[in-house]
Amino acid sequence: MHTILKGRAYGSVTIGERGQLVIPAVLRKALNIKPGDQLMVFAKLDKKIISLIHARDFSQFLDKAGKLISKLEARVSASK
Repeated sequence: MHTILKGRAYGSVTIGERGQLVIPAVLRKALNIKPGDQLMVFAKLDKKIISLIHARDFSQFLDKAGKLISKLEARVSASK
């Protein structure tokens, strides 16, 4: 089974006239999403999948990825 389908269903949403959707309250609570929080929006157009990630979590991911890249670059430079 595709990994995207291994999660839990939290209900459905309806897109409003202005293109807005409401994230179900139980999911907002589970993910600690509060009014004013920013979410990053990603899409896989060929699969028609939309993903959301909290901006703070994405920022942490980028920080960790940057540190890992720096370590790898240092290893490559040291091996030359």
